Amino acid sequence: MTVGWFAFLFQIAYALAAIGLGLYGVHALWLTLRLHRPLYPALSSRLPTDPPANNLPSVTVQLPIYNERHVVIRLLDACARFDYPSDRLQIQLLDDSTDQTTSLLQRHVEEWQHRMVNVQLIHRDQRAGFKAGALRDGLATATGEFIAIFDADFEPPTDFLARTIPHFLGEESSDIGFVQARWGHLNRDYSVLTNCQALALDGHFVVEQAARQSAGYPFGFNGSGGVWRRACIEDPAVGGWQADTLCEDLDLSYRAQLAGWQPLFLPDLTAPAEIPPQLLGFKRQQFRWAKGSVQTLKKLGGAVWASGWSLPARLAGLFHLGNYLIHPLLLLLLLITPCLLLLGVDPFGPLAWLSLASVGPPLLYAVAQRRLSKRHWLRRFAYLPLLTLLGMGLCLNNSLAVWQALTNRAGPFLRTPKFSVEDRTDSWRESSYALALDPLVLGEALLALYGLGAVFLAAAQGKWWSVPFLLLYTAGFGLMVGMGVGQSLRLWGKRKDHTARFRAADLVKSQGR
Repeated sequence: MTVGWFAFLFQIAYALAAIGLGLYGVHALWLTLRLHRPLYPALSSRLPTDPPANNLPSVTVQLPIYNERHVVIRLLDACARFDYPSDRLQIQLLDDSTDQTTSLLQRHVEEWQHRMVNVQLIHRDQRAGFKAGALRDGLATATGEFIAIFDADFEPPTDFLARTIPHFLGEESSDIGFVQARWGHLNRDYSVLTNCQALALDGHFVVEQAARQSAGYPFGFNGSGGVWRRACIEDPAVGGWQADTLCEDLDLSYRAQLAGWQPLFLPDLTAPAEIPPQLLGFKRQQFRWAKGSVQTLKKLGGAVWASGWSLPARLAGLFHLGNYLIHPLLLLLLLITPCLLLLGVDPFGPLAWLSLASVGPPLLYAVAQRRLSKRHWLRRFAYLPLLTLLGMGLCLNNSLAVWQALTNRAGPFLRTPKFSVEDRTDSWRESSYALALDPLVLGEALLALYGLGAVFLAAAQGKWWSVPFLLLYTAGFGLMVGMGVGQSLRLWGKRKDHTARFRAADLVKSQGR
């Protein structure tokens, strides 16, 4: 094969990746513009009816737990204080823990039971099906007509059920399958990392979820901070909780909508949650979401395309399920660019117009923050450059997740540790849940050097339009390496001091004896 053919193939791959990224940019822009249109007509008339207190339906609150000793009491206390008739409220702690979380829960459950709150601790020795399996098994003893679900890092408000359950009631709402609240943040200002994550999550909920609902397009249940109609979950056409993807929530919500059930998003109801303060925890979360969403795309993509939805709705659904394909496309561009430079091809010039699509994501995040807070939106939006670098730096992590999903590679269910950090005085580094440095950092370091080499190559050839693009990669992977190693070194130092204190205390005790 001649050099010309290599150049041609690389250009085709580069063009396809760039066009793919451009389409996702246009999609983000479209969602942002769609947000300003009136609510989807079929939902605009569905105002909740306020039933009398003596006629409220029964609700089961399911709390899937796995080794959550730092946050589980906060969650249980919040749910036990729900402003809802106690004779129609059941709380299930679906506990798969293997540490002291279970014994801690047992004592606290008894306290609430003495206060006449219907709390049940259901412990499984085997984590069959992980979260999906726990939720499925819990339904066997659930008494509620509706099922509210919260992950361990949440602290829902006391009026959560009072503001969600009425949306299911009445003949006009009989096809509502689930109601999703917007996620809030207990520790947005804890660090630069948590601020960046909050900015991304706000963009998803305030713009993406709301815009999809406004257009009447499918959207996903986010796994927590929402309520399901039990009849929807158990509908044979839906199929209940299934554990063949890592995003059991996204999977179930799309199967429900394909079966004719309707979703409802409540942007004005907030369910606050803790954002991962450790970079490795954030990367684990992103890996799980990336792999699970692509698994769901493989599983349901054909059904979405063959559904009776309109063509725009089908395309929107496929874009949603395939959102994490952005990362392998970004990684492919980085790997190809130096090859094109060496072959004497300007990789940026022919596709420069596609950069116009890159206005979509920044505008989406700006609109989200403006809607949330006209006073603080600019300060929060200022984290966008760092969020951009985080997104570039996640390319390798999330591309591996996508690869595992596409190739049906099995892997362990890696949880995201929670530490109960709500302000800057709280610390997570002494916890045994803190994660050790991931070997993936070596690959990220190599990609940072690869990007830096490409910068010098582009500069030497006078391809200046490529330099800013390549610098983003270099800085993104460099940020991953620097933050990951920095947090690990501080973690090692904290644990060393912690061990020294315990040894000193043991020495004093032994001398006393």
